[in-house]
Formats: sequence, structure tokens, C-alpha cells
Amino acid sequence: MSKKWLLSLSLAVLISLIAACGGTDDTDENNIDPQEEDPVGDIDEEAAPDLDDEGQFDMPQPDLDSIPDVVAVVNGDEITKEEFENVYVGQFQQASMEAMMYGQEFDQDDFKLQVIDALVGQELLVQEANSRDFDITQNDMDSLLEDLAAQYGFESKDEFLEVMEEQGTSEEELNSILETQVKIDKLIASEAGEFTTTDEELEETYDQMLTQYLELGGEEDIDLPTFEEMKPELEQQARMQHENDAYRRLVGELRENADVTINI
Repeated sequence: MSKKWLLSLSLAVLISLIAACGGTDDTDENNIDPQEEDPVGDIDEEAAPDLDDEGQFDMPQPDLDSIPDVVAVVNGDEITKEEFENVYVGQFQQASMEAMMYGQEFDQDDFKLQVIDALVGQELLVQEANSRDFDITQNDMDSLLEDLAAQYGFESKDEFLEVMEEQGTSEEELNSILETQVKIDKLIASEAGEFTTTDEELEETYDQMLTQYLELGGEEDIDLPTFEEMKPELEQQARMQHENDAYRRLVGELRENADVTINI
């Protein structure tokens, strides 16, 4: 989603409906990304999904028959079947495709639990963020909206809003989602505290990325970006990891003290 470390699932689902309407980001040719080569190993060609008569992958369909009207209750607040299905269906195709391409069995029951766990974590964050006295300004809202518009290739936030409205989401509804997300961002920032890193730590990460890139079959004789060229991105990745660690820590603490009932 946006380059902020977290985007609430409600907004992520909403964005997935209109992502195809926007442009696509250009790939930075200077990025060393070992994940691009082969994130989990060689593709198992024998285990890859068959093609149908039209040359498309014959993909499994999401199994939603047994989903109850209320999939979970978090401190008295319900996570509904509709909320669950929006997220599950939105993520199902990519998750099942990746599993099949690499010869791994795709377990829908396990994936359902992963989605529910993510929704429970989101709900806990929303509840905690709403309980804090954060000062949310219009500048905060506009900044997040501009980030999203740029991320999805829109020329302006106004164009982004127009597409959202065409998809049935009013500006008022979107602002409510954005306000919640800003609160969550502020919550995580307060939990993460001050972020610091050193050139030595960044250089170590750079060397690890370069080694992994070469081990995965990357070409040695191409003009790879230098550490100085990669430094801004490495700093951003380190900051995101720092905040992500704070996120996992906070969700874990909230989960320990929460009253959570899962109905699947």
C-alpha cells in the first residue's frame, strides 16, 4: 500500500477495488531486490497450476460456505462476515497462486485463520488508537491522502477521490478511514519511540542484500547500485522494520489482555 509502514485493512480492501484504475509505479532500476530473483526457491514446474482452454491458470475458488455472520468478537466489537470476506477474497488469489507456483499446498482453513488474526489485530489497534488522545489535523489527513494518490499513480488527490467516489465511497467515508489510519500511525510512532541507525548497520544490510542477490543467481557484471545510492532506501527499510517490530509488540500485548472470541 502506501509507503507508511501500515495501512489499515479496511482501506487496503477499498484500494484493491480501484488499483487497476490508477497508473503503475516505475521500478527503480538501481534497486537491488533479491526478492525479485526468487523469493522462496525455484518454481516447481510440475507442481505449477495447469492452464485452462484459454491459457489461464486453473485457480481454486475461495471457500466461503461455512463463514458465520460474525467471525470474531473483539472486546465486544464484532468482525462481520462481510468484513472477513472482503479481505479474504481480496488476498486469496495472490496467496493461492504463490503457493501453487512453488509447489506448496494451499490450506484454505489455515489462510482463513491468518486473515482472522490480521483482522483481530487491526481491530485491537483501532480500539487502542481511539482510546488515546491524539491530535489529528487536516494536514495529517491530506498528507496520507496524497501519499496514497501518488502510490497508486494518480496525478492528484482530487483524481483519487473521484475514482473512490465512482466506486461508491464518499469523501466523508474515506475521511473517516483516513482519520483512523492517522491515529494508528501516531499510535505506532509513539510505541516505536525514537529511531536511530548507523552507517555500519546500513552497510551490513547492504552487504547481506548483495550477497543474497548473487546467491539467487544475480549477474555480477551489471552496474549494481553503490551503498551511497542505496542508503536512503536502506534507512527507510530500517525505519519500517523498527516500526513493524513496535507494531507486533503492541498487538501482542493488546491480544494478551483482550477478550477475543473467534467463531471459525
